Amino acid sequence: MMAIGAPLALMIGLIQPGFWVAGAAWVVLIGGLCLADAVLGAPRDLVTLALDAPGVLPTAGSAPMSLRVAFERRPPRVMEAAAQVNARLSLDAARVSAPVRGGEAEALFELTPARRGEGEIERIWARWRGPFGLVWKQVTEAPKRIIAITPNVGAVKDEAIRLFARDAAFGLKAQLETGEGSEFHALRELAQGMDKRAIDWKQSARHGKLLVKEFRTERNHPVIFAIDTGRLMCEPLLGVPRIDRAINASLLMAFVSLKLGDRVGFFGFDVKPRVFSGAISGAHAFPLLQRIAARLDYSAEETNYTLALTQLGAALERRSLIVVFTDFADTTSAELMLENVGRLIKRHLVLFVIFRDEELEVIERREPVDPEAVSRSVTAGVLLRERDVVIARLVRLGAHIVDAPAASVGPALLSAYIDLKRRDLM
Repeated sequence: MMAIGAPLALMIGLIQPGFWVAGAAWVVLIGGLCLADAVLGAPRDLVTLALDAPGVLPTAGSAPMSLRVAFERRPPRVMEAAAQVNARLSLDAARVSAPVRGGEAEALFELTPARRGEGEIERIWARWRGPFGLVWKQVTEAPKRIIAITPNVGAVKDEAIRLFARDAAFGLKAQLETGEGSEFHALRELAQGMDKRAIDWKQSARHGKLLVKEFRTERNHPVIFAIDTGRLMCEPLLGVPRIDRAINASLLMAFVSLKLGDRVGFFGFDVKPRVFSGAISGAHAFPLLQRIAARLDYSAEETNYTLALTQLGAALERRSLIVVFTDFADTTSAELMLENVGRLIKRHLVLFVIFRDEELEVIERREPVDPEAVSRSVTAGVLLRERDVVIARLVRLGAHIVDAPAASVGPALLSAYIDLKRRDLM
């Protein structure tokens, strides 16, 4: 209104100089109305913004986010809200209008992740007009709310439970755990079908009847996922970055490990260590592990195995299962990795996860129809043979290997973990 009133008053003064008082009065009137509108509108310092957003968001889904605005005095009839997010999130609407009822209004947004990582709600706004609709008032806050964008683990949870329940010794029923493992549980009188090698002859002689030892599955083992976030691991494999596949598989195994009573942690590294959570226990800790995994960011740096694995070995006070996710281009680049993995194996149990490069296998098997195809096939064959050499050296060092296609690494890793527990290697 002021933008219209001032030019109008100027035109009146120019066309009819005798009416300049009317033009000035028009400006004063509009200015007075705007001032009254600002004074009578809801005070900015008595407006409260409350943001309700999810803490974890899967990459394949979306979730609602609400911004509640509370007016303590003279609430308006309608208010508008807006939010700003970082590049890993997107909103369904730039601005949302909501009616004010009982002094409160709620604006709803739909959050959609763009890619895995840490999304952030950087800024929120709420604005409203005065009773005359002449003046906008606005409140701005910077909540800096972090949302962990994780792989979609809903489907793999179901797969984990199915594989988990398939083995009765490690099933969901606690009573079935008795009789496996190496932790002494109790003495029991020998019955038909029991293993006679478990007879405790000293206690049997003392009590005058045959007694056998019962054992139960050991718990509280530290399981550390050491995930390389360097350049090679950020390259796509069948359309998905290797690091995302590694995080997906590690969360699958972490879900089962926490159910079995083990302690789970993440260690991320590239040119230097980036994330180390320590070992966390309890099934309720899984959402926390998802948020930690979201902090494993993509990197263009080369991996420094010496610094990373040396610091990891120094940080672990007791023997742990270390699950290593990394990639290598050839035997030369793998030398430092092999040397430092060898040091870890002296004290810890190392499970090395390798993604089978199906793209290279297809190139090697493809029929060579021209010289370029022959060159590509030979190069792919050399890379695959060097990969087999590195795997053989890891086996000789004492590492356990999971070598599976990218799509089935999670179930293969989980099966290897359960097998290690069954063989009492942890």
